[in-house]
Amino acid sequence: MNDSTNGTGHEAMGGTGDGAATGPTGRPPATAAAADPEAAARVWAAMSFLVLKQENRRSEVEEALGMSFFRVKALRRLLSGPLTMRELTAGLSTDKPYTTLVVDELERRGFVERNVHPDDRRSKIVTLTAAGTAAAEQAEHILSRPPRTLLALGPEDLAALDRVMAKLRSPAPQGPPGR
Repeated sequence: MNDSTNGTGHEAMGGTGDGAATGPTGRPPATAAAADPEAAARVWAAMSFLVLKQENRRSEVEEALGMSFFRVKALRRLLSGPLTMRELTAGLSTDKPYTTLVVDELERRGFVERNVHPDDRRSKIVTLTAAGTAAAEQAEHILSRPPRTLLALGPEDLAALDRVMAKLRSPAPQGPPGR
Protein backbone atom coordinates (compact mmCIF):
# COMPACT_ATOMS: atom_id res chain seq x y z
CA MET A 1 0.00 0.00 0.00
CA ASN A 2 2.96 2.33 -0.17
CA ASP A 3 3.21 4.81 -3.01
CA SER A 4 6.21 3.16 -4.64
CA THR A 5 4.19 0.02 -5.30
CA ASN A 6 0.79 1.39 -6.20
CA GLY A 7 1.96 3.97 -8.69
CA THR A 8 -0.06 6.88 -7.32
CA GLY A 9 2.86 9.27 -7.07
CA HIS A 10 1.18 10.64 -3.96
CA GLU A 11 4.38 11.95 -2.40
CA ALA A 12 5.12 14.03 -5.49
CA MET A 13 1.70 15.64 -5.18
CA GLY A 14 2.36 17.05 -1.72
CA GLY A 15 1.42 14.06 0.37
CA THR A 16 3.15 13.09 3.57
CA GLY A 17 4.42 9.77 2.30
CA ASP A 18 2.31 7.84 4.80
CA GLY A 19 -0.72 7.62 2.55
CA ALA A 20 -2.45 10.69 4.00
CA ALA A 21 -2.79 13.84 1.89
CA THR A 22 -2.50 17.02 3.88
CA GLY A 23 -3.31 20.61 3.21
CA PRO A 24 -1.52 23.75 4.45
CA THR A 25 -2.89 23.23 7.95
CA GLY A 26 -1.43 19.73 8.23
CA ARG A 27 -4.93 18.23 8.06
CA PRO A 28 -6.47 16.46 5.07
CA PRO A 29 -8.08 18.95 2.69
CA ALA A 30 -11.88 19.02 2.77
CA THR A 31 -12.07 18.00 -0.88
CA ALA A 32 -9.71 15.02 -0.61
CA ALA A 33 -12.55 12.47 -0.61
CA ALA A 34 -14.15 13.99 -3.70
CA ALA A 35 -10.88 14.43 -5.59
CA ASP A 36 -11.09 11.10 -7.43
CA PRO A 37 -14.52 9.44 -7.50
CA GLU A 38 -13.22 6.73 -9.85
CA ALA A 39 -10.53 5.74 -7.34
CA ALA A 40 -13.13 5.74 -4.57
CA ALA A 41 -15.36 3.48 -6.69
CA ARG A 42 -12.44 1.07 -7.31
CA VAL A 43 -11.62 0.94 -3.60
CA TRP A 44 -15.28 0.40 -2.68
CA ALA A 45 -15.58 -2.42 -5.23
CA ALA A 46 -12.45 -4.07 -3.82
CA MET A 47 -13.73 -3.74 -0.24
CA SER A 48 -17.13 -5.15 -1.20
CA PHE A 49 -15.52 -8.06 -3.02
CA LEU A 50 -13.29 -8.81 -0.03
CA VAL A 51 -16.12 -8.71 2.48
CA LEU A 52 -19.03 -10.13 0.52
CA LYS A 53 -17.60 -12.48 -2.09
CA GLN A 54 -13.99 -13.51 -1.61
CA GLU A 55 -14.68 -15.36 1.63
CA ASN A 56 -18.44 -15.62 1.84
CA ARG A 57 -18.88 -15.57 5.61
CA ARG A 58 -22.67 -15.26 5.29
CA SER A 59 -22.91 -18.63 3.56
CA GLU A 60 -20.47 -20.12 6.04
CA VAL A 61 -22.65 -18.95 8.95
CA GLU A 62 -25.86 -20.16 7.26
CA GLU A 63 -24.33 -23.59 6.70
CA ALA A 64 -22.84 -23.85 10.20
CA LEU A 65 -26.12 -22.93 11.90
CA GLY A 66 -28.57 -24.36 9.38
CA MET A 67 -30.63 -21.19 9.07
CA SER A 68 -30.94 -18.05 6.99
CA PHE A 69 -28.56 -15.19 7.63
CA PHE A 70 -31.52 -13.02 8.64
CA ARG A 71 -32.37 -15.41 11.49
CA VAL A 72 -28.72 -15.35 12.50
CA LYS A 73 -28.90 -11.56 12.45
CA ALA A 74 -31.82 -11.72 14.90
CA LEU A 75 -29.83 -13.96 17.24
CA ARG A 76 -26.85 -11.63 17.05
CA ARG A 77 -29.06 -8.62 17.88
CA LEU A 78 -30.15 -10.41 21.05
CA LEU A 79 -26.59 -11.08 22.26
CA SER A 80 -26.51 -7.70 24.00
CA GLY A 81 -29.60 -8.61 26.02
CA PRO A 82 -33.35 -9.18 25.79
CA LEU A 83 -35.36 -6.98 23.44
CA THR A 84 -39.02 -6.29 23.03
CA MET A 85 -40.53 -7.46 19.76
CA ARG A 86 -40.79 -3.79 18.76
CA GLU A 87 -37.09 -3.18 19.48
CA LEU A 88 -36.10 -6.33 17.60
CA THR A 89 -38.25 -5.29 14.63
CA ALA A 90 -36.57 -1.88 14.54
CA GLY A 91 -33.10 -3.41 14.94
CA LEU A 92 -33.71 -5.79 12.06
CA SER A 93 -35.27 -3.06 9.87
CA THR A 94 -38.22 -5.24 8.98
CA ASP A 95 -41.94 -5.35 9.72
CA LYS A 96 -43.77 -6.80 12.70
CA PRO A 97 -45.27 -9.84 10.92
CA TYR A 98 -41.89 -10.95 9.59
CA THR A 99 -40.24 -10.48 12.99
CA THR A 100 -42.99 -12.66 14.45
CA LEU A 101 -42.25 -15.40 11.88
CA VAL A 102 -38.52 -15.22 12.61
CA VAL A 103 -39.02 -15.34 16.39
CA ASP A 104 -41.55 -18.21 16.00
CA GLU A 105 -38.92 -20.24 14.15
CA LEU A 106 -36.14 -19.38 16.59
CA GLU A 107 -38.43 -20.31 19.47
CA ARG A 108 -39.29 -23.67 17.83
CA ARG A 109 -35.58 -24.39 17.50
CA GLY A 110 -34.98 -23.58 21.16
CA PHE A 111 -32.85 -20.49 20.52
CA VAL A 112 -35.13 -17.86 22.10
CA GLU A 113 -37.92 -17.51 24.62
CA ARG A 114 -40.74 -15.02 24.27
CA ASN A 115 -42.45 -13.81 27.43
CA VAL A 116 -44.76 -11.05 28.56
CA HIS A 117 -42.79 -7.91 29.36
CA PRO A 118 -42.72 -7.46 33.15
CA ASP A 119 -43.62 -3.75 32.93
CA ASP A 120 -46.03 -3.84 29.99
CA ARG A 121 -48.36 -6.82 29.60
CA ARG A 122 -49.19 -5.79 26.02
CA SER A 123 -45.55 -6.20 25.02
CA LYS A 124 -43.47 -9.35 24.50
CA ILE A 125 -39.82 -9.62 25.35
CA VAL A 126 -37.46 -11.96 23.46
CA THR A 127 -34.52 -13.53 25.29
CA LEU A 128 -31.79 -15.86 24.06
CA THR A 129 -31.62 -19.33 25.56
CA ALA A 130 -28.27 -20.99 26.26
CA ALA A 131 -28.50 -22.68 22.83
CA GLY A 132 -29.32 -19.34 21.20
CA THR A 133 -26.38 -17.66 22.89
CA ALA A 134 -24.06 -20.45 21.71
CA ALA A 135 -25.37 -20.15 18.13
CA ALA A 136 -25.04 -16.34 18.13
CA GLU A 137 -21.50 -16.58 19.52
CA GLN A 138 -20.60 -19.17 16.88
CA ALA A 139 -21.83 -16.76 14.21
CA GLU A 140 -19.84 -13.91 15.73
CA HIS A 141 -16.72 -16.09 15.74
CA ILE A 142 -17.12 -16.95 12.06
CA LEU A 143 -17.92 -13.39 11.00
CA SER A 144 -15.05 -11.83 12.97
CA ARG A 145 -12.33 -14.04 11.46
CA PRO A 146 -10.14 -11.91 9.18
CA PRO A 147 -9.90 -13.06 5.55
CA ARG A 148 -6.75 -14.95 4.56
CA THR A 149 -5.73 -12.16 2.19
CA LEU A 150 -5.82 -9.65 5.04
CA LEU A 151 -3.73 -11.94 7.25
CA ALA A 152 -1.20 -12.25 4.41
CA LEU A 153 -0.49 -8.50 4.32
CA GLY A 154 2.87 -7.33 5.59
CA PRO A 155 3.07 -5.25 8.79
CA GLU A 156 3.50 -1.93 6.93
CA ASP A 157 0.52 -2.53 4.64
CA LEU A 158 -1.62 -3.70 7.53
CA ALA A 159 -0.67 -0.63 9.59
CA ALA A 160 -1.50 1.66 6.65
CA LEU A 161 -4.85 -0.05 6.12
CA ASP A 162 -5.56 0.20 9.84
CA ARG A 163 -4.96 3.98 9.69
CA VAL A 164 -7.22 4.35 6.65
CA MET A 165 -9.99 2.27 8.24
CA ALA A 166 -9.76 4.37 11.41
CA LYS A 167 -10.37 7.46 9.27
CA LEU A 168 -13.32 5.78 7.57
CA ARG A 169 -14.89 4.91 10.94
CA SER A 170 -14.84 8.52 12.10
CA PRO A 171 -17.98 10.56 11.44
CA ALA A 172 -18.25 11.83 7.90
CA PRO A 173 -18.56 15.57 7.32
CA GLN A 174 -22.13 16.73 6.81
CA GLY A 175 -23.35 17.95 3.45
CA PRO A 176 -23.90 16.55 -0.01
CA PRO A 177 -21.40 13.94 -1.26
CA GLY A 178 -18.48 15.25 -3.28
CA ARG A 179 -18.27 18.67 -1.62
